[in-house]
Amino acid sequence: MSEGAKLTVQELDKRFGDGDDAVQALAGTDFSIAENEFVTLVGTSGCGKSTLLSIVAGLEEPTDGSVLVEGHEVEGPGRDRGVVFQAYTLFPWLTARQNVEFALRDEGLTKSDVRQRADQHLRMVGLERFASARPNELSGGMRQRVAIARALSYRPLILLMDEPFGALDALTRQLMQELLTGIWEQHRLTVLFVTHDVEEAIYISDRVLVMTNRPGRIKAEVPVDLSRPRSPEMLSDATFLEPKAQVLEAIREESLEALE
Repeated sequence: MSEGAKLTVQELDKRFGDGDDAVQALAGTDFSIAENEFVTLVGTSGCGKSTLLSIVAGLEEPTDGSVLVEGHEVEGPGRDRGVVFQAYTLFPWLTARQNVEFALRDEGLTKSDVRQRADQHLRMVGLERFASARPNELSGGMRQRVAIARALSYRPLILLMDEPFGALDALTRQLMQELLTGIWEQHRLTVLFVTHDVEEAIYISDRVLVMTNRPGRIKAEVPVDLSRPRSPEMLSDATFLEPKAQVLEAIREESLEALE
């Protein structure tokens, strides 16, 4: 394990099925993330990004290898990891506040403390005025903000995000990126993020990991030296365009290889 790593993925393999029908999704995937680091996984479609995130979340078991959080092996879902998916996964019959409160039911908190923490996290994502609204009364971006508030409410060690803004329109997506980077810059979270959007990956991350075609492994590691706080004006900076070009070239190489 890398010294001081919050998350370590060691020689991870994942195979679906047996015999001639087996599909090798991941092979020898290896990386670590430091405390308070924001790292994004990118790669061609089907390269295993979401499978890898599911294994880190404890929702899938690896065929071989291991995932460690602060040196302890992941053996299933746990409250040390918060997860946000592209689908909002909110309970439609509960209000925004109640959806966040539901995540706190096993925290051993008093009813008033649960309410206070739920309101604190809805305020963090700018939804304090919509605490009593149900999901069908909220826009897509607002629902995703509730999902983020819920994932952060029980204070996980690591936040895992799988294409969380993929279903949003371009403007809402940009606003959500700004919201997320603002929360990260204020609260210094450890984040593993999955996206197919290279600009998004560069904009939000400290480091971008490019995966190979299936079976997925880490092909390239691209550091992002943009200063923080981030702003949309940075999208035309050389410090943004250079890592973007590196990531696109690595993905292009994998795409050409797949075509051949």
